[in-house]
Amino acid sequence: MFYARNLPYCLAKHYNERRFDITITQRDKIIMRYRQQLADAASERNTTVTIGVFDGVHRGHCYLISELLALSPPDHDSAVVTFINHPASIINPDFKVSFLTSTSRKIQLLKDQGVKIVVPLDFSKSLSEVTARDFAQMLVDLLNMKGLVLGPDCAIGKNREGDAKLLEQLGHEMGFWVRTITPYTENGLTIRSRIIRQSISDGNIVHANSLLGRRFLLSGQVVHGDKRGRELGFPTANLSINEELLLPGDGIFAAWAHINGKRYMSATSIGIRPTFGLSERLVEAYILDFSGDLYGQDIDLKFVERIRGQEAFANIESLIHQVNADVTNTRAILTALEGADSD
Repeated sequence: MFYARNLPYCLAKHYNERRFDITITQRDKIIMRYRQQLADAASERNTTVTIGVFDGVHRGHCYLISELLALSPPDHDSAVVTFINHPASIINPDFKVSFLTSTSRKIQLLKDQGVKIVVPLDFSKSLSEVTARDFAQMLVDLLNMKGLVLGPDCAIGKNREGDAKLLEQLGHEMGFWVRTITPYTENGLTIRSRIIRQSISDGNIVHANSLLGRRFLLSGQVVHGDKRGRELGFPTANLSINEELLLPGDGIFAAWAHINGKRYMSATSIGIRPTFGLSERLVEAYILDFSGDLYGQDIDLKFVERIRGQEAFANIESLIHQVNADVTNTRAILTALEGADSD
C-alpha cells in the first residue's frame, strides 16, 4: 500500500486529488529516479541553485558560477544541476553535438570553481515533459532550494515554459528567490560553448583556449596502432578518445602531454593520414624526449597551438622531412612557454 508522503510530488498530488490507487508507470519510475539522485546529493543545509549543461565550463560559465557564489548566503550550499547529455538532442533528434568535456571532468571543473554540490542528470523525454512547477518543487523539496540563479538563456520545464517571470511567481509561492545573470561578453562577443566548439573544429585552438580560460584538453588511453610512426622514426602514442568528445580539426598541434604527473612536449596529429590512403580519424601524440612503454597508460593532452593543417605527401621522404619540421616547431612554441606556463 502506498502513502502519499512517500510518493513523488507529481504522484502524491494526483493521489490526493483523485483518491484512488496509483499504477506506477515507466515515466513515474524515471521521475522517481531523478528525485532520488537529487535527494542523494542534498546536504542538510539550504541551497542556492543554478541549472544548465555547462559544457566546457568556459569563462562565461565561470562568471555565472562566481555570481552564484556571491549571491549564496554563508549558511547556504551552492548547487549546480547539470545534464549529462544535451537537452536539445532529446527535444530535436536531428541535433547532434560533440562535447568539450566529459561529465566527470565537468563536475571537477565546477567544484574547482567552488561549487559545493553538483548533480548530473541524464536528460530524457520523461524529464522534458515535467512542468516548470513540478521541477521547481523537486528542487525545493529535495535540495532545500532557497535561491535560483539563472543564466541569460535559462528556461526550465516542459516546452521551456519556466522563464524568469514564471519562476519568480513560483518562487513567491514556494519560498525561493530568483536572479537572472547578464551574459558574459568580451569585445562584444558573448562566450558560448557552440562558439568554442566551432573554433576547435576549425583548428583555431588559440581562440578556443582564450574563451575557455585554459587549454583545451583531450584525455585518452594509449592503445596499439599500426606502428607506422615507429617505422618513420617517430613512434607515436595512439589515444583512444571518448567518441562523444569533440576533436580539433585535422592537423598537427603543439600540445603538452601529461603522463604520470610529468609534463612533456608533444607534436600531436589528428586526422586520417591521407599519405597512406586511410580513412579512420586518429589522435596520435609524438612525445618529445620520452622513452618507455606507454601502452595502457592514460595521457592528458593540453592543446596550445595548431602548427599546420593535414596534408598528403607524394612520398615518405617528404613526409619525414615535414614531421621533422613539425617537431622543431613544436619544440620552439612550447619552449617559449616553459617557465611562464604552468599548464
